[in-house]
Amino acid sequence: MEAIDAILSRRSIRKFENKSISKEIIEKIILSGMSAPSSKNRQPWSFIVFQGDEKKEMIEIFRKGAIEEFNNPKLLPNSGKFESGTRYTIDIMCQASTVIFVYNPFGKSPIENLSLEERFYDMANLQCVGACIENMSISATALGIGSLWICDIYFAYNELANWLNIDGQLIACMAFGYPAENPKQRPRKKIENIVEWRI
Repeated sequence: MEAIDAILSRRSIRKFENKSISKEIIEKIILSGMSAPSSKNRQPWSFIVFQGDEKKEMIEIFRKGAIEEFNNPKLLPNSGKFESGTRYTIDIMCQASTVIFVYNPFGKSPIENLSLEERFYDMANLQCVGACIENMSISATALGIGSLWICDIYFAYNELANWLNIDGQLIACMAFGYPAENPKQRPRKKIENIVEWRI
């Protein structure tokens, strides 16, 4: 599949077949992510891959942490309105063959105060990790694998970060599996409404 075709055909997949993904394919997807550009070649990404029983345990930590946050908000005071969507996300993660956490080993917890210099570094690193995640999503599409980029993990940020035992900043996780659906592309803004040419 050509790169542009993979980009244009990529979709967020929320239904997966009950079929495992080989280690070889997962490594290709991660290597594609690692090929993303990064500021000063810092490569601010690390990965934790979950499958099988370990995935089930991780999802239970996520579920408990999110329910606690929704019932007794501490980190995100207005999180309650996202409870049903997060429960749906957890169901999707249960279906997925593989879940990969992506974190920035150089980053700090979002709870910490940052100096102006640290904030600029953080902004640059977040852009790099975003490019990494997008590369993973596109390469998965090219390999016939569906993916879903997940940020609902923030509702259990502290519980997951502590359980994962990571030094750094938890950015996102991605669910991967063989797709059991073929959704249409969601509406996109018109290019003439969002691009300004200065010539």
